[in-house]
Amino acid sequence: MKQIVIERPGGYHKLRVGSAPDPAPGEGEVLVDVAAAGVNFADCIIRMGLYASAKELVGYPITPGFEVAGTVAALGPGARGPSPGTRVMGLTLFGGYASKICLPANQVFPIPDDLAMEAAAGFPTVFLTAWYALHELAHPHPGDLVLVHSAAGGVGGALLQLARRLECRVIGVVGSDSKVETARSLGAEHVLVRTPDLWQRLEKIAPAGFDLVLDANGGPSLRHGYRHLAPGGKLLAYGFHTMLPKGRGRPSWSKLLLDYLRTPRFNPLDLTRDNRSILAFNLSFMSEKADLLSRGLRDMLDWLATGEIRTLPVTTHPFEDVAAAHRSLETGATVGKQVLVI
Repeated sequence: MKQIVIERPGGYHKLRVGSAPDPAPGEGEVLVDVAAAGVNFADCIIRMGLYASAKELVGYPITPGFEVAGTVAALGPGARGPSPGTRVMGLTLFGGYASKICLPANQVFPIPDDLAMEAAAGFPTVFLTAWYALHELAHPHPGDLVLVHSAAGGVGGALLQLARRLECRVIGVVGSDSKVETARSLGAEHVLVRTPDLWQRLEKIAPAGFDLVLDANGGPSLRHGYRHLAPGGKLLAYGFHTMLPKGRGRPSWSKLLLDYLRTPRFNPLDLTRDNRSILAFNLSFMSEKADLLSRGLRDMLDWLATGEIRTLPVTTHPFEDVAAAHRSLETGATVGKQVLVI
């Protein structure tokens, strides 16, 4: 089989296309012939050597990738999964950048007939991230005012749709004018382009503050988000994108240090006085929640079938051109999902 391996952390040149023996499914596993693999910003951080779960759970060399779509090739002993030949999408903890992969049967899901492989490959990770943030942590109520950063990206686009499905009022922030229409089409009531006066403009939309702020930026952005929460509001952090370089391929250690020092530290005594909450999570450290996440994905596939949500825009890249996919994602200029086609 073909696979992409990162022997040691570094720039784009560390993404090496190689080969390995075909895997055989073990007890309770499904072997999938992969047609497409989703690319996530976490994969870029893995390549740079900054993703904690990659270092702690696997180490290097490592094959990145959290989501795939393809066809069931075989079932392992005792596996209760889709039969061979069935089109499926799957969740994996690393290893998705490969032409074949073995997955636990409860992490493999039939693809709806009208859904392309590329769209299916870009669905699980971002929508599960958004689902867990809203349905398991934040629990927003109908009418709540929700702010979504990076609203035209993968998780941002999923958050917009799921928050609107919960009857929230959703405000999106994007990085450029070219992304405004994408965010609006995914459910944002207002879309603002990130500028130096962003928070002054947001105050005009939400003078009493936001009930929920969803932040993948990290760094100083968290301080602003906390200050603009309404009483009882929640700040939910799930990424630190602005601390990393745009299109450079390697971290700037001086910038990382500066942004780390500028990241706010929240005192529990202040939280109780302010009646505000801080939430955070990383799905890659939540293997013990696999059954819960599988249930969430099944629910969202039902919502997809009924038209309550829809897949995100997809940009495809040849498997061997994985470096271009990473570079595009890191520039911050993309919308929706980047997907490798094998």
